[in-house]
Amino acid sequence: MFIDAPGTGLRREDLKKAVEVAALLEELSRVSREGTLVDVAAGKSYLGLLAVELLGFEKLVVIERNEKRLADVRHAMTKLTRPADISLVHGDVSDRAVWPTEPHVVTALHACGEASDAVIDAAVANGAKWVLLVPCCYSAKVPAWSTAQAQVERLGLPRHAEVQKKFVQSIIDAERTLRLEAAGWETTVVPFVAPTVTPHNLLFRARRLMEPKRMRDAEQRLVMLRQGANETTRW
Repeated sequence: MFIDAPGTGLRREDLKKAVEVAALLEELSRVSREGTLVDVAAGKSYLGLLAVELLGFEKLVVIERNEKRLADVRHAMTKLTRPADISLVHGDVSDRAVWPTEPHVVTALHACGEASDAVIDAAVANGAKWVLLVPCCYSAKVPAWSTAQAQVERLGLPRHAEVQKKFVQSIIDAERTLRLEAAGWETTVVPFVAPTVTPHNLLFRARRLMEPKRMRDAEQRLVMLRQGANETTRW
């Protein structure tokens, strides 16, 4: 579907991407096919188009800001053997206007930096039933970055970059998890492929349940996480 030029084949990085896509297709296979599947920050939408072809999803919205990649998606669509209602949307994940309302499933494979947070916010705002999110990269643009850095200073962690990096990433992922749960999404965070495939191998699997107790507990923990970063510890 995606590689059709004579004499071409999968490169090493393509093989790793194939492992990731296969793992997420396995996740999607456990979700009902009703409603709209949204593949956001989609790139060439390997995941979205294969979900149509192999799993039978009938309605797909692809959101991608790179026009060249959308052209590649359009070409790959000609190889599909299953009929489907597919919309290609040129836009940024943070632009709420490009999102459909009440999508059934939102997928984002390696949404870089703050794009992961934009996916969470938009999926919550539009009432997605399921979110399957794999973040990629962490930077100062991520909303919880300042909270994580403040925790580093508050706890007096060593200034070694490799020591701080894992801690900062954990705080950011904790904030994302609590934000989803406080909004009503039961969330689990699991490795979906081996770290030898990609170091960014955490999958946020979230299902909209709107359980009041879970939401209250998550909101309290979220407040504690954010307030704790503002406390001053004397050494």
